[in-house]
Amino acid sequence: MSFTILRVDSSPLGEGSVSRKLTAKVVAELVAKRPGAKVIERDLSTNPLPHLNASTIGGFFTAPEERDAALSQAVQLSDLAVDEFLGADAIVIGAPMYNLGIPSALKAWIDHIVRAGRTFRYTESGPVGLAPAGKKVIVVSARGGVFTEGPRRAWDYQETYLEAVLGFLGLTDISFVRAEGLSLGPDAASAAIEAAEAQAVAAVRDAA
Repeated sequence: MSFTILRVDSSPLGEGSVSRKLTAKVVAELVAKRPGAKVIERDLSTNPLPHLNASTIGGFFTAPEERDAALSQAVQLSDLAVDEFLGADAIVIGAPMYNLGIPSALKAWIDHIVRAGRTFRYTESGPVGLAPAGKKVIVVSARGGVFTEGPRRAWDYQETYLEAVLGFLGLTDISFVRAEGLSLGPDAASAAIEAAEAQAVAAVRDAA
């Protein structure tokens, strides 16, 4: 049975990116567990999705058969992103913390995949996620400071947002691989990366 992994990177730092090193580690562990797995790489730094505009939003809320050429073109990139998202058995997201949240490129990707009628639907009792059951998500979180405990815990709008928006789409099997305290000195950074690499192995081992 085929297995597809979607790797989404959002850091612009290239080889200097901790989150990219860790998403590579997670994907390598997944491929080792699932030999022959297909890996789709979406690099939001070198190939960013545009922020939503009136045409794109208009296309979202127009039935496909009623869209003119302009509206069809406006939603083309979003449709591809949604197809990748829905078709993946495992999703690996590289999410460095930027100003207490996520990079704008990653937020743009999220805005393109949160689609009424495709990844969630409205009901009388509220929204319901449409992501297929059993999809595994591993979020690689890289942060300069410490936000899991202490006075800055309430400032975490990165991991809390990602868990909420992914849950909104129906994804509940979410693991975080966290490199935290990267700006607290070389020793702290090395320890954080080493701990995150161990978390990566554990997250894949525990995946269904």
